Amino acid sequence: MKYFFRLLRLILGPIMLLKERLTRPQGVLRAAADQAGVDAACRQLALYQFSTCPFCIKVRQELRRLSLTVELRDAQHSTENRQALLAQGGSSKVPCLKITGDDGTAQWLYQSGEIIGYLQQRFALSQ
Repeated sequence: MKYFFRLLRLILGPIMLLKERLTRPQGVLRAAADQAGVDAACRQLALYQFSTCPFCIKVRQELRRLSLTVELRDAQHSTENRQALLAQGGSSKVPCLKITGDDGTAQWLYQSGEIIGYLQQRFALSQ
């Protein structure tokens, strides 16, 4: 059974990455000063993810739509990132957004819907 899922991931992974690339959303346009402020705020964020995880793809698409430059940390191929996610966040599930506060404390969001909601609330343009 384990090999079946590995084979399935091997076949579907490149297709999912191609679909992500072809359906890349247009990012929002902000004034240069506003974008600089957003970029500064994004330095406090890190997304632990797998490249072919559908929920991670969903979050990455939202990052692009909101024009956010968040550090992506590969928790699939990097043992160091996976161990940090487990030790500090408490679980090795992805996607996981690490939010570092000004005082150095970290908050960990594990569900793609919660991550997207947080990003939209914090970075969406006012209508």
